[in-house]
Amino acid sequence: MHPRRPEGFDGLGYRGGGREEPGPGARPFGSASELGHWVTSPPDIPGSRNLHWGEKTPPYGAGTPLGGAGLNEEPNLGAGGPGAEQLNRFAGFGIGLASLFTENVLAHPCIVLRRQCQVNYHARNYHLTPFTIVNIMYSINKTQGPRALWKGMGSTFIVQGITLGTEGIISEFTPLPRELSHKWNLKQIGGHLLLKGLTHVVAMPFYSASLIETVQSEIIRDNPGILDCVKEGIGRVVGMGVPHSKRLLPLMVLTFPTALHGVLHYVISSIVQKLVLFALKRDNSPNLPTESSTSVQSMLDAYFPELIASFAASLCADVMLYPLETVLHRLHIQGTRTIIDNTDLGYEVLPINTQYEGMRDCINTIKREEGMLGFYKGFGAVVVQYTLHVAVLQLTKIIYSTLLQNVS
Repeated sequence: MHPRRPEGFDGLGYRGGGREEPGPGARPFGSASELGHWVTSPPDIPGSRNLHWGEKTPPYGAGTPLGGAGLNEEPNLGAGGPGAEQLNRFAGFGIGLASLFTENVLAHPCIVLRRQCQVNYHARNYHLTPFTIVNIMYSINKTQGPRALWKGMGSTFIVQGITLGTEGIISEFTPLPRELSHKWNLKQIGGHLLLKGLTHVVAMPFYSASLIETVQSEIIRDNPGILDCVKEGIGRVVGMGVPHSKRLLPLMVLTFPTALHGVLHYVISSIVQKLVLFALKRDNSPNLPTESSTSVQSMLDAYFPELIASFAASLCADVMLYPLETVLHRLHIQGTRTIIDNTDLGYEVLPINTQYEGMRDCINTIKREEGMLGFYKGFGAVVVQYTLHVAVLQLTKIIYSTLLQNVS
């Protein structure tokens, strides 16, 4: 079969008209309609773009530097040139990295104090406000050093990695969906939530080991290894390793509250994130970027709604599930012979000697002996944690806006 093209056509005139010196028998391609007649499939012509499957050849002038952004290129968000575009991408990565750093590293002292207050049934000071929690942080840092506030941070990353890996493995070898499709139904939602519950159950013994590392007092604590969390988690499953008391609850008793907390946290955070993101996009829809809009505002509208939605989702889930988290941590820590810091004084240590029979008994005991506010011990740490998060997001936004304005 002979190719359907005029003699002498070699594709070098794809973006423009004919060549400067057309060969004999060739005629110039002066219009986009004539060119589109001969180029029928996604072409691979020297000097042209490599189109993806299903895309059409752009008309003459489109996709060129003088014609604006092509179909397969990101639109220029401002008049800043290549330097501004690279800065935009770097800034987007930096914003996300700053959010992750704040959530997992900078906020870790708040997590340590929050967990110690939750499991301390001796405490008379509930630390419901950020002022008292900051004071006790200062006292612990003064007596034990800054290391006491960042203990167990490595194990928290290990637990997160185990959770993500377990979720991927289960979804790979089972029909349980890891992500919900656009056309979801009740069966798909049930399978997805079942996957989340199974993931938290598998990671449960390692979560217990990580919890012990974060609340154990630095005064009587040996230098733990990086993989001690994994070793102690496996030992908890097989019943070997670190000696525990007879009050240690079996893992089967911890399965339901652990899975319940994990699934509810995921459901609440997902719903809040969708609602906040929808509201932010609806508010920003009348202010669509135009040619006169700056790259600063365009990029802020692109990056920050996701971060704000994620921040609001985590905050709502942590606040709503704080009483359940208190019960869960007390059940996990019982019988592990853990010694924590005295959260009333900031020095001295206290042993944990609870005797809860299960989730219901723990709830009734806290309500009877410590009152309803006993479920919210250490809540001031949550306020400090998310206040730091907001401050870092705002600081990152200011720095990012200043850099873009200077470049553009």
